[in-house]
Amino acid sequence: MRLSLLQPVINRPGPWASVYATVPLSTEDAAKQQELMASATTAQLFALGADEATCGAVHEALLMPQEGGRGAHTGRVLFAAHGETVLDTPLPGPPATPFAAWGPVPRVTPLLAAIGDDPVCLVVRLDRTGADFALVGERGAESTGRGGRAVRPLPGTSSGDPSERHFRTTTENTWEHNAGDLAGAVREAFERSGAEAVVLVGEARERHLVHEKLPEPLRALTYESAHGGRAPGAESALVDRDIAQVRADWEREHIAQVADRFRTGAGPGNESAPHAAAGIPALIEAAREHRIDTLLVSPHGADIARQVWVGTDADQLAVRGTELTYLGEEHPAVARADDALVRSAAATGADIVVVRDPDRAPTGGLGAILRGTVEAAPE
Repeated sequence: MRLSLLQPVINRPGPWASVYATVPLSTEDAAKQQELMASATTAQLFALGADEATCGAVHEALLMPQEGGRGAHTGRVLFAAHGETVLDTPLPGPPATPFAAWGPVPRVTPLLAAIGDDPVCLVVRLDRTGADFALVGERGAESTGRGGRAVRPLPGTSSGDPSERHFRTTTENTWEHNAGDLAGAVREAFERSGAEAVVLVGEARERHLVHEKLPEPLRALTYESAHGGRAPGAESALVDRDIAQVRADWEREHIAQVADRFRTGAGPGNESAPHAAAGIPALIEAAREHRIDTLLVSPHGADIARQVWVGTDADQLAVRGTELTYLGEEHPAVARADDALVRSAAATGADIVVVRDPDRAPTGGLGAILRGTVEAAPE
């Protein structure tokens, strides 16, 4: 899961206001509904103990139209602290349960459950004369307005055109040779972009030949769309559907692999067991020692809402408040186990995977694949 979205809130001290809200539809009374929702939310936060400045920041943010215009999304989440809205982002749909919370750490777990892994595809639209490249799927990317996809340029290119990076072949060479050059350009773009999969769009012969010339294991991560092409106007809703399917398949397979690694105790790179931890005490110990490589969270586990104690820093967490006092935290506070562990894991560069299938989820809803050695938190 790409956790760059959470960076503004991970290492910032609280307390935090966390709001998951349904966006009013574009109706005649939408503005009135939005005002009522903003007032009710801030009243709830004030009743929970939020300071006046933070309540005011939340109220102001909720009255502002979402980026992309009213009705562009049906849900939003925002986090505010010390009189400032730190993060305000759309949800892919309305929240399962709209709510407002006030506590020492932000309630980020429902956001992660809503957005999922959010894998990125490198989309290559090709023909005999060359190819256009774009990255599709990462939250926070530039929206094209076509099919609700998020598209952004590859790193190192200008941002004026979502498909800014181009590759042109030469007419003097044979298509066989050009396909080899194009495959090399795809490999280079894939490695630079950090994408998880590649989708080739274009005529069947060109797609197949480029696909065959890709090196392994990139070939196994590359898929072909039989719809659309490179020419202007060839963009198709069917291409969007194919890209969405590739991303969904990748996410499903990734979650299955992580769940299997946890179940067998295999560490990063499938190192030998034991490299897994379960249960609140073991997970807290691993988090404090920066040994969590991948944190598994189930939205419905029995342990996720258990109370643990946290301090100002992300790695200050404990089963009992006296432990934090001993570690130097003068004012330990109570937080949910899932949010405390997510904050700690994200701060130390760990991956976080939401496992919705109860048959694959860790007992209690929380588990971790551990690093082999103790690591310091990244600067």
